Amino acid sequence: MADVAEMAGVSSQTVSRVANNRSNVDEATRERVLAAMRMLGYRPNTAARALATGKFRMLGVISFGLNAYGNARTLEAIVSAAQDADYSVNVVSVRAQTESAVHEAFDRLTMQAVDGIILIEAQILDTSALRLPSGLPVVVVDGEETRRHPGVDTNQAEGARLATEHLLDLGHRTVWHVSGPQDSYAARRRAESWHRALKDAGSRVPPLLYGDWTAASGYAAGLELAANPDVTAVFAANDQMALGIVRALHEAGRAVPDDVSVVGFDDLAESAWFLPSLTTVHQDFEEVGRQCVALLLDQFRIGHADVRGATSVASNLIVRDSTAAPPGA
Repeated sequence: MADVAEMAGVSSQTVSRVANNRSNVDEATRERVLAAMRMLGYRPNTAARALATGKFRMLGVISFGLNAYGNARTLEAIVSAAQDADYSVNVVSVRAQTESAVHEAFDRLTMQAVDGIILIEAQILDTSALRLPSGLPVVVVDGEETRRHPGVDTNQAEGARLATEHLLDLGHRTVWHVSGPQDSYAARRRAESWHRALKDAGSRVPPLLYGDWTAASGYAAGLELAANPDVTAVFAANDQMALGIVRALHEAGRAVPDDVSVVGFDDLAESAWFLPSLTTVHQDFEEVGRQCVALLLDQFRIGHADVRGATSVASNLIVRDSTAAPPGA
Protein backbone atom coordinates (compact mmCIF):
# COMPACT_ATOMS: atom_id res chain seq x y z
CA MET A 1 0.00 0.00 0.00
CA ALA A 2 2.89 2.34 0.78
CA ASP A 3 4.43 1.64 -2.64
CA VAL A 4 1.12 2.42 -4.37
CA ALA A 5 0.76 5.64 -2.37
CA GLU A 6 4.29 6.72 -3.30
CA MET A 7 3.82 5.99 -7.02
CA ALA A 8 0.43 7.73 -7.15
CA GLY A 9 1.59 10.68 -5.02
CA VAL A 10 -1.18 10.21 -2.44
CA SER A 11 -1.50 9.11 1.18
CA SER A 12 -1.94 5.50 2.30
CA GLN A 13 -5.40 6.51 3.56
CA THR A 14 -6.38 7.51 0.01
CA VAL A 15 -5.15 4.16 -1.31
CA SER A 16 -7.27 2.45 1.34
CA ARG A 17 -10.35 4.46 0.34
CA VAL A 18 -9.87 3.51 -3.32
CA ALA A 19 -9.25 -0.17 -2.43
CA ASN A 20 -12.49 -0.20 -0.44
CA ASN A 21 -14.42 1.57 -3.22
CA ARG A 22 -15.27 4.57 -1.04
CA SER A 23 -16.92 7.55 -2.71
CA ASN A 24 -14.89 10.34 -1.06
CA VAL A 25 -12.09 10.28 -3.67
CA ASP A 26 -12.16 12.45 -6.78
CA GLU A 27 -12.15 10.57 -10.08
CA ALA A 28 -8.71 11.75 -11.29
CA THR A 29 -7.07 10.64 -8.04
CA ARG A 30 -8.94 7.33 -8.13
CA GLU A 31 -7.70 6.61 -11.65
CA ARG A 32 -4.12 7.50 -10.67
CA VAL A 33 -4.26 5.12 -7.69
CA LEU A 34 -5.83 2.32 -9.78
CA ALA A 35 -3.12 2.77 -12.42
CA ALA A 36 -0.44 2.45 -9.73
CA MET A 37 -2.14 -0.68 -8.38
CA ARG A 38 -2.12 -2.24 -11.83
CA MET A 39 1.49 -1.29 -12.42
CA LEU A 40 2.66 -2.78 -9.11
CA GLY A 41 0.31 -5.78 -9.18
CA TYR A 42 -1.32 -4.68 -5.92
CA ARG A 43 -4.35 -6.60 -4.69
CA PRO A 44 -6.28 -5.65 -1.54
CA ASN A 45 -6.02 -8.21 1.24
CA THR A 46 -9.61 -9.46 1.42
CA ALA A 47 -9.05 -11.26 4.72
CA ALA A 48 -7.71 -8.09 6.33
CA ARG A 49 -10.59 -6.10 4.84
CA ALA A 50 -13.10 -8.57 6.29
CA LEU A 51 -11.49 -8.30 9.73
CA ALA A 52 -11.62 -4.51 9.56
CA THR A 53 -15.15 -4.16 8.18
CA GLY A 54 -16.90 -7.37 9.28
CA LYS A 55 -17.97 -7.88 5.64
CA PHE A 56 -16.70 -10.50 3.18
CA ARG A 57 -18.28 -8.99 0.02
CA MET A 58 -19.54 -12.50 -0.75
CA LEU A 59 -23.13 -13.71 -1.28
CA GLY A 60 -24.13 -17.35 -1.08
CA VAL A 61 -26.73 -18.99 -3.34
CA ILE A 62 -28.45 -22.31 -2.67
CA SER A 63 -30.28 -23.76 -5.67
CA PHE A 64 -32.03 -26.93 -6.80
CA GLY A 65 -31.29 -28.16 -10.32
CA LEU A 66 -28.95 -25.58 -11.83
CA ASN A 67 -29.61 -27.03 -15.30
CA ALA A 68 -33.29 -25.97 -15.14
CA TYR A 69 -33.86 -22.92 -17.33
CA GLY A 70 -35.56 -20.76 -14.70
CA ASN A 71 -32.97 -21.55 -12.02
CA ALA A 72 -30.07 -20.94 -14.40
CA ARG A 73 -31.44 -17.61 -15.57
CA THR A 74 -32.20 -16.52 -12.01
CA LEU A 75 -28.67 -17.42 -10.91
CA GLU A 76 -27.18 -15.58 -13.89
CA ALA A 77 -29.21 -12.49 -12.96
CA ILE A 78 -28.14 -12.70 -9.30
CA VAL A 79 -24.46 -12.94 -10.26
CA SER A 80 -24.80 -9.92 -12.55
CA ALA A 81 -26.57 -7.84 -9.90
CA ALA A 82 -24.05 -8.89 -7.25
CA GLN A 83 -21.12 -7.86 -9.45
CA ASP A 84 -22.75 -4.47 -9.99
CA ALA A 85 -22.80 -4.09 -6.20
CA ASP A 86 -19.15 -5.22 -5.90
CA TYR A 87 -19.99 -8.64 -4.43
CA SER A 88 -18.87 -12.12 -5.47
CA VAL A 89 -21.16 -15.17 -5.44
CA ASN A 90 -20.59 -18.66 -4.05
CA VAL A 91 -23.08 -21.30 -5.28
CA VAL A 92 -24.11 -24.60 -3.68
CA SER A 93 -26.37 -26.96 -5.62
CA VAL A 94 -28.78 -29.14 -3.62
CA ARG A 95 -29.84 -32.49 -5.08
CA ALA A 96 -32.02 -33.95 -2.31
CA GLN A 97 -35.41 -32.33 -1.72
CA THR A 98 -35.08 -32.34 2.05
CA GLU A 99 -34.82 -29.67 4.72
CA SER A 100 -31.67 -31.35 6.06
CA ALA A 101 -29.98 -31.02 2.65
CA VAL A 102 -30.79 -27.30 2.59
CA HIS A 103 -29.43 -26.93 6.14
CA GLU A 104 -26.22 -28.69 5.08
CA ALA A 105 -25.81 -26.29 2.16
CA PHE A 106 -26.55 -23.35 4.48
CA ASP A 107 -23.87 -24.52 6.94
CA ARG A 108 -21.35 -25.02 4.13
CA LEU A 109 -21.84 -21.46 2.90
CA THR A 110 -21.67 -20.09 6.43
CA MET A 111 -18.29 -21.76 6.93
CA GLN A 112 -17.10 -20.23 3.65
CA ALA A 113 -17.70 -16.71 4.98
CA VAL A 114 -20.67 -15.19 3.15
CA ASP A 115 -22.53 -12.05 4.19
CA GLY A 116 -25.98 -13.34 3.20
CA ILE A 117 -27.72 -16.18 1.37
CA ILE A 118 -30.24 -16.39 -1.49
CA LEU A 119 -32.26 -19.61 -1.58
CA ILE A 120 -33.82 -20.49 -4.94
CA GLU A 121 -36.48 -22.78 -3.47
CA ALA A 122 -37.92 -24.16 -6.68
CA GLN A 123 -38.62 -27.63 -5.24
CA ILE A 124 -41.15 -28.63 -2.60
CA LEU A 125 -39.25 -30.15 0.31
CA ASP A 126 -40.06 -33.05 2.60
CA THR A 127 -41.30 -30.60 5.26
CA SER A 128 -44.29 -28.29 4.99
CA ALA A 129 -42.37 -25.20 6.10
CA LEU A 130 -38.63 -24.64 5.79
CA ARG A 131 -36.89 -23.16 8.83
CA LEU A 132 -33.35 -21.92 8.31
CA PRO A 133 -30.85 -21.21 11.09
CA SER A 134 -30.79 -17.63 12.32
CA GLY A 135 -27.78 -15.32 12.19
CA LEU A 136 -27.47 -14.52 8.48
CA PRO A 137 -29.68 -12.43 6.18
CA VAL A 138 -31.66 -14.65 3.80
CA VAL A 139 -33.77 -14.00 0.69
CA VAL A 140 -35.99 -16.75 -0.74
CA VAL A 141 -36.83 -16.91 -4.47
CA ASP A 142 -40.12 -18.55 -5.53
CA GLY A 143 -40.48 -20.55 -2.35
CA GLU A 144 -43.34 -21.34 -0.01
CA GLU A 145 -45.95 -18.60 0.23
CA THR A 146 -45.81 -18.46 4.04
CA ARG A 147 -42.25 -17.71 5.02
CA ARG A 148 -40.18 -16.14 7.78
CA HIS A 149 -37.74 -14.56 5.33
CA PRO A 150 -38.13 -11.81 2.73
CA GLY A 151 -38.66 -13.16 -0.75
CA VAL A 152 -38.82 -12.40 -4.44
CA ASP A 153 -41.51 -14.15 -6.46
CA THR A 154 -42.18 -14.00 -10.17
CA ASN A 155 -45.94 -13.69 -10.57
CA GLN A 156 -46.57 -17.26 -11.68
CA ALA A 157 -50.32 -17.01 -11.07
CA GLU A 158 -50.73 -13.87 -13.15
CA GLY A 159 -48.78 -15.37 -16.04
CA ALA A 160 -50.86 -18.56 -16.06
CA ARG A 161 -54.07 -16.56 -15.87
CA LEU A 162 -53.03 -14.40 -18.84
CA ALA A 163 -52.17 -17.50 -20.89
CA THR A 164 -55.48 -19.21 -20.11
CA GLU A 165 -57.63 -16.12 -20.66
CA HIS A 166 -55.86 -15.38 -23.94
CA LEU A 167 -56.95 -18.76 -25.31
CA LEU A 168 -60.49 -18.39 -23.99
CA ASP A 169 -60.74 -14.89 -25.49
CA LEU A 170 -59.82 -16.35 -28.89
CA GLY A 171 -62.97 -18.46 -28.65
CA HIS A 172 -61.71 -21.80 -27.34
CA ARG A 173 -64.28 -23.49 -25.09
CA THR A 174 -61.65 -24.76 -22.69
CA VAL A 175 -57.87 -25.01 -22.31
CA TRP A 176 -55.89 -28.16 -21.59
CA HIS A 177 -52.82 -27.85 -19.37
CA VAL A 178 -49.54 -29.77 -19.31
CA SER A 179 -48.08 -29.04 -15.89
CA GLY A 180 -44.54 -29.35 -14.62
CA PRO A 181 -43.71 -31.95 -11.96
CA GLN A 182 -45.86 -32.12 -8.84
CA ASP A 183 -42.90 -31.35 -6.55
CA SER A 184 -42.36 -27.89 -8.10
CA TYR A 185 -43.69 -24.67 -6.56
CA ALA A 186 -43.77 -22.98 -9.96
CA ALA A 187 -45.68 -25.83 -11.59
CA ARG A 188 -48.21 -25.95 -8.76
CA ARG A 189 -48.88 -22.20 -8.89
CA ARG A 190 -49.31 -22.20 -12.65
CA ALA A 191 -51.68 -25.18 -12.53
CA GLU A 192 -53.75 -23.66 -9.72
CA SER A 193 -54.09 -20.39 -11.61
CA TRP A 194 -55.07 -22.19 -14.85
CA HIS A 195 -57.75 -24.11 -12.93
CA ARG A 196 -59.06 -20.94 -11.28
CA ALA A 197 -59.18 -19.01 -14.58
CA LEU A 198 -61.27 -21.75 -16.20
CA LYS A 199 -63.64 -21.90 -13.23
CA ASP A 200 -64.03 -18.12 -13.18
CA ALA A 201 -64.89 -18.17 -16.90
CA GLY A 202 -67.42 -20.97 -16.43
CA SER A 203 -65.40 -23.28 -18.67
CA ARG A 204 -64.98 -27.03 -18.26
CA VAL A 205 -61.76 -28.02 -16.48
CA PRO A 206 -60.08 -30.88 -18.40
CA PRO A 207 -57.89 -33.51 -16.70
CA LEU A 208 -54.43 -32.23 -15.82
CA LEU A 209 -51.42 -33.77 -17.58
CA TYR A 210 -47.93 -33.78 -16.03
CA GLY A 211 -44.49 -33.42 -17.58
CA ASP A 212 -41.01 -32.94 -16.15
CA TRP A 213 -40.10 -29.64 -17.90
CA THR A 214 -38.40 -31.45 -20.82
CA ALA A 215 -39.42 -31.35 -24.48
CA ALA A 216 -39.59 -35.17 -24.39
CA SER A 217 -42.25 -35.09 -21.67
CA GLY A 218 -44.16 -32.45 -23.63
CA TYR A 219 -44.00 -34.69 -26.69
CA ALA A 220 -45.45 -37.63 -24.72
CA ALA A 221 -48.29 -35.44 -23.43
CA GLY A 222 -48.76 -34.00 -26.92
CA LEU A 223 -49.33 -37.45 -28.41
CA GLU A 224 -52.12 -38.01 -25.89
CA LEU A 225 -53.65 -34.61 -26.62
CA ALA A 226 -53.35 -35.04 -30.39
CA ALA A 227 -55.49 -38.20 -30.21
CA ASN A 228 -58.35 -36.25 -28.63
CA PRO A 229 -60.35 -34.30 -31.28
CA ASP A 230 -61.88 -32.11 -28.55
CA VAL A 231 -58.49 -30.51 -27.80
CA THR A 232 -58.19 -27.12 -29.52
CA ALA A 233 -56.05 -25.18 -26.99
CA VAL A 234 -53.11 -26.20 -24.79
CA PHE A 235 -51.23 -24.22 -22.15
CA ALA A 236 -47.84 -25.76 -21.35
CA ALA A 237 -46.08 -24.90 -18.08
CA ASN A 238 -42.83 -24.11 -19.90
CA ASP A 239 -41.55 -23.52 -23.43
CA GLN A 240 -39.58 -26.77 -23.70
CA MET A 241 -42.70 -28.85 -23.09
CA ALA A 242 -44.61 -26.62 -25.51
CA LEU A 243 -41.99 -27.43 -28.17
CA GLY A 244 -42.56 -31.17 -27.62
CA ILE A 245 -46.34 -30.68 -27.81
CA VAL A 246 -46.06 -28.82 -31.12
CA ARG A 247 -43.90 -31.64 -32.52
CA ALA A 248 -46.41 -34.31 -31.44
CA LEU A 249 -49.35 -32.38 -32.91
CA HIS A 250 -47.46 -31.92 -36.18
CA GLU A 251 -46.70 -35.64 -36.45
CA ALA A 252 -50.38 -36.42 -35.79
CA GLY A 253 -51.43 -34.14 -38.64
CA ARG A 254 -52.90 -31.44 -36.40
CA ALA A 255 -51.64 -28.01 -37.41
CA VAL A 256 -50.62 -25.29 -34.94
CA PRO A 257 -52.45 -22.94 -34.67
CA ASP A 258 -55.08 -23.84 -37.32
CA ASP A 259 -56.24 -26.96 -35.44
CA VAL A 260 -54.73 -26.50 -31.98
CA SER A 261 -53.36 -23.36 -30.30
CA VAL A 262 -50.36 -23.72 -27.95
CA VAL A 263 -49.03 -21.33 -25.29
CA GLY A 264 -45.80 -21.81 -23.33
CA PHE A 265 -44.22 -20.20 -20.28
CA ASP A 266 -40.79 -18.56 -19.64
CA ASP A 267 -40.14 -16.95 -23.05
CA LEU A 268 -36.94 -18.75 -24.00
CA ALA A 269 -34.74 -16.76 -26.36
CA GLU A 270 -35.44 -19.47 -28.95
CA SER A 271 -39.24 -19.25 -28.58
CA ALA A 272 -39.52 -16.56 -31.24
CA TRP A 273 -37.77 -18.98 -33.64
CA PHE A 274 -40.02 -22.00 -33.14
CA LEU A 275 -42.15 -22.93 -36.14
CA PRO A 276 -44.63 -21.42 -35.58
CA SER A 277 -43.19 -18.80 -33.22
CA LEU A 278 -44.47 -19.50 -29.73
CA THR A 279 -46.96 -17.44 -27.77
CA THR A 280 -45.60 -17.54 -24.22
CA VAL A 281 -45.43 -15.88 -20.81
CA HIS A 282 -42.33 -13.76 -20.30
CA GLN A 283 -40.57 -13.82 -16.93
CA ASP A 284 -38.16 -10.99 -16.06
CA PHE A 285 -35.30 -12.96 -14.52
CA GLU A 286 -33.00 -9.92 -14.62
CA GLU A 287 -35.38 -8.04 -12.34
CA VAL A 288 -35.60 -11.06 -10.03
CA GLY A 289 -31.80 -11.03 -9.65
CA ARG A 290 -31.72 -7.28 -9.00
CA GLN A 291 -34.47 -7.53 -6.38
CA CYS A 292 -32.78 -10.46 -4.61
CA VAL A 293 -29.50 -8.62 -4.24
CA ALA A 294 -31.27 -5.37 -3.32
CA LEU A 295 -33.17 -7.14 -0.52
CA LEU A 296 -29.94 -8.58 0.88
CA LEU A 297 -28.25 -5.19 0.75
CA ASP A 298 -31.24 -3.69 2.58
CA GLN A 299 -30.78 -6.29 5.30
CA PHE A 300 -27.07 -5.46 5.57
CA ARG A 301 -27.96 -1.79 5.93
CA ILE A 302 -30.92 -1.82 8.32
CA GLY A 303 -30.72 -5.29 9.91
CA HIS A 304 -32.30 -8.44 8.57
CA ALA A 305 -34.90 -8.61 11.35
CA ASP A 306 -36.50 -5.47 9.90
CA VAL A 307 -36.96 -6.73 6.31
CA ARG A 308 -40.04 -8.87 5.67
CA GLY A 309 -42.62 -9.66 3.01
CA ALA A 310 -42.40 -10.64 -0.64
CA THR A 311 -41.52 -8.64 -3.73
CA SER A 312 -43.54 -9.69 -6.79
CA VAL A 313 -42.03 -9.40 -10.27
CA ALA A 314 -44.64 -9.12 -13.02
CA SER A 315 -45.11 -11.65 -15.82
CA ASN A 316 -46.56 -10.66 -19.19
CA LEU A 317 -47.92 -12.49 -22.22
CA ILE A 318 -46.02 -12.38 -25.52
CA VAL A 319 -48.45 -13.16 -28.36
CA ARG A 320 -46.88 -14.79 -31.41
CA ASP A 321 -48.02 -17.20 -34.15
CA SER A 322 -48.88 -20.38 -32.21
CA THR A 323 -52.34 -19.19 -31.11
CA ALA A 324 -55.48 -18.42 -33.13
CA ALA A 325 -59.25 -18.83 -33.03
CA PRO A 326 -60.47 -22.45 -32.91
CA PRO A 327 -61.43 -24.27 -36.15
CA GLY A 328 -64.73 -23.07 -37.54
CA ALA A 329 -64.85 -19.94 -35.38
